[in-house]
Parts: sequence; structure tokens; C-alpha cells
Amino acid sequence: MSLLVFGTMAFDAIETPFGKSDRIIGGAATYIALSASNFITPIKQISVVGGDFPQEELDHLTSLGVHLEGVQIKKDQKSFFWSGRYHMDMNERDTLDTQLNVLADFNPVVPDSYQDAEFVMLGNGVPALQHSVLKQMKNKPRLVVMDTMNFWMETAMSDLEALLKDVDVLLVNDSEARQLSAQFSLVRAAKEIMSMGPKYVVIKKGEHGALLFHGDQVFVAPALPLEEVFDPTGAGDTFAGGFIGHLARTKDISFENMKSAIIVGSAMASFCVEKFGTTRMREISREDILNRIQQFVDLVNFDINLV
Repeated sequence: MSLLVFGTMAFDAIETPFGKSDRIIGGAATYIALSASNFITPIKQISVVGGDFPQEELDHLTSLGVHLEGVQIKKDQKSFFWSGRYHMDMNERDTLDTQLNVLADFNPVVPDSYQDAEFVMLGNGVPALQHSVLKQMKNKPRLVVMDTMNFWMETAMSDLEALLKDVDVLLVNDSEARQLSAQFSLVRAAKEIMSMGPKYVVIKKGEHGALLFHGDQVFVAPALPLEEVFDPTGAGDTFAGGFIGHLARTKDISFENMKSAIIVGSAMASFCVEKFGTTRMREISREDILNRIQQFVDLVNFDINLV
């Protein structure tokens, strides 16, 4: 059993009310792989980096069971770069700089050795490129999960709509769900999105948890109250990695198990925000993860007697 991950591997520079980072490692595929590798290997990565991307970072991913045959290295170009500033409300941020660099002419290629992947995670990116990866799969994956954002709804809606028809699970935040569906109610938004193709919709609400929709079924997961939140940049991708990692490990794509996957994803995201960039994800142990998941279980586990 293997997992294919598509997305960016990049540099970020981040400012929050609690500090500022220099250029640090980021990118959707990086966070997804770091998170998912705690649950499933091998992870078959598809991305592109420039000659400036550190070899030690590639070696670290390899040591975690991430296969890099599908990662193109353009030695004479620079890696994708994003810089942003967060407000005191960590759900709000301003983009300060975006440099596409290697992404400007990127055409992903799915190697033959990746064709057996039964689970696919399409990290946030150009919908046409996400779709290109799916179309190159010779065998239909058992489960396709994708992330997207409002930018693509504004600039590539027709490509996004075509892609959604081939996707099983869509991950979006609440504002993105409302924009995509043109519905304010998140219940109605989820139903509208499911009519576009996905069988499941996960709506992330940051510090307020997440919602899972499938048909008329709904599951609400809490967020763990944290004393300190330093950097939310990779939280959504880390959530996605935990979510798909759990599903791939258990090989169970039922609604009941997706409820568990939501908790696992939320637990992983709660680690990510505790330090800048990928720092915290490099530190956590299996015991840390199990303890954090138990915290989520304890948070919502209660007995009630109405008699």
C-alpha cells in the first residue's frame, strides 16, 4: 500500500505577531509528507524544486520513506518562494511576495514506479496540474483527496470544476466552501459541493475544528485549545497529511473511519502550529502523536444522564 502526494516544495518567509522567520522550508507537499510519513510509507512524491533546495532536506524526506523519483530538480532555477504576514487573528494573512520560479513551467510526470499508488493526495495547486497527475494514473486510485483555495476559484474555475468530478474528498476552509458553493450555510455549501463530484467534503475551521460531510451524514470535530500558536502556515497541509496517512494505513475509507482520520489530522496540525515552519514536525515522536490524539478523545468524551 502506498500514497502518492502531489504539491509544492518551497521556501517560505513568515511574520506573525509572535516572531519572524528567515527563508525556511515549506510547501504543501513537504508538510503533507512530513505528517503522513508517521502513518504510511512509502510516500511517492511529485513536485519540483530548484538548485537552491537543500540536499539535506531531500535526504531527510528520503530517510522518512518518501520516494523522490517524481521530484524534478531544475538546478539552474530557483525554488518557489512565498512570504506572508499574519495578523493577531491567525485566520487572516497578507501575501507579501510570491515568486513562482520553477513552478512557472512545471509539468508533473508520474513515474512508472508510482502507478501502484492506491491513495492520492493532491496538495493545493494549479487545478490543471492536479488533474494532469490524475490523468496519468493508469489504474484508478482507490481514494483521491484534494485541497484547493479561493485563488483558483477566482482564476481557474472551469479547470477546478472539471477536476472535482474526479475527486472523492475535497478539503477546504469555511470561506473557501462558501465561495465555491455560493452558499453561506456550511451544510448547504457541503451539499452543493458534493453535487459537483466529491463524495465527502471536509470543511476546516481553524481553531474551531472541522466538519465532515457525506450525503446526509455530518461529523463535527473539535480543535485542541492551545496555549501558544506561532505559525499556522502549514497547518492545513499537515492536517491533510494526517488525514490521508491514517486512511492509507488502515485501508478503510468508510465514513466512520474518516471521522477518525479527521481527529488524526487535527492532532497533527496542532503540532505544526507550535513552532515556525516544519520545525515541530521534525521533533515529534510516535508517543507524542498518540498522546495528542488521546487529548482529542478526552476532549469530547463524556457521559450524560438526562433522567
